[in-house]
Amino acid sequence: MHTIDIEEAEKQLSTLIDNAVNGEAFLIAKNGKPLVKVEALHAASPRRIGFLQGDIAVPDDFDRMGEKEIAAMFGAEG
Repeated sequence: MHTIDIEEAEKQLSTLIDNAVNGEAFLIAKNGKPLVKVEALHAASPRRIGFLQGDIAVPDDFDRMGEKEIAAMFGAEG
C-alpha cells in the first residue's frame, strides 16, 4: 500500500479512486503523517459466516450420503 501527500492526492483524485476501486488501496498523508486509508467498499466487506444458522439443517450422515452410488460409479462395489 502506498502513501501519497494530500496535495498530490488532490491533483490525482480521480485516478487514485479508480485504482482503489480496482483493489489498490492507499494512504493519504499530510506532512508525512498518515491521515486516512482509502479502499474500495466491496474490498472491506467481511464474509458472513453462519448467516443461515438455524435456517438449514445438515444431516448427521452428510459425509456418507450417496456413498453406495459413488462407489458404484467408480467400480468399487463389493
